[in-house]
Amino acid sequence: MDELNKAGKSGLVSLLHGKNGEISIPKPFERDIFLFDTYVAGTSHIEGMEELEPHLQTGDRLDFFREPDNQYDAQAIVIKTADGVKIGYVPRQDNVIFARLMDAGKLLFGRISEKEKKRKWVKISIDIFLHE
Repeated sequence: MDELNKAGKSGLVSLLHGKNGEISIPKPFERDIFLFDTYVAGTSHIEGMEELEPHLQTGDRLDFFREPDNQYDAQAIVIKTADGVKIGYVPRQDNVIFARLMDAGKLLFGRISEKEKKRKWVKISIDIFLHE
């Protein structure tokens, strides 16, 4: 910010940026809002999960993608690693509100909070966030 100007005695403040008194609107404050904790469903159906599991770490970001044409669940949300590898889905019992938020243009993502391998099955606990 180059300058803060008070407009008269009213106490109003305007933000001036750049040259020639150009007014520029500041960028909005961005934050990640924790919404829910759950797990990744369908990991036992993912090919190559045994090879992928050692590369999944607590704190890793997971990207969410809507899959409205899914034949089993119209509210399906696919979960992928930052490298674009599919690891499963948001569980059906948890996805209705998140699907509506994503359909409204909201950006949701996850973070791995815990990982546990039980024989051939990998349980991946995640936290879901809204980026605003």
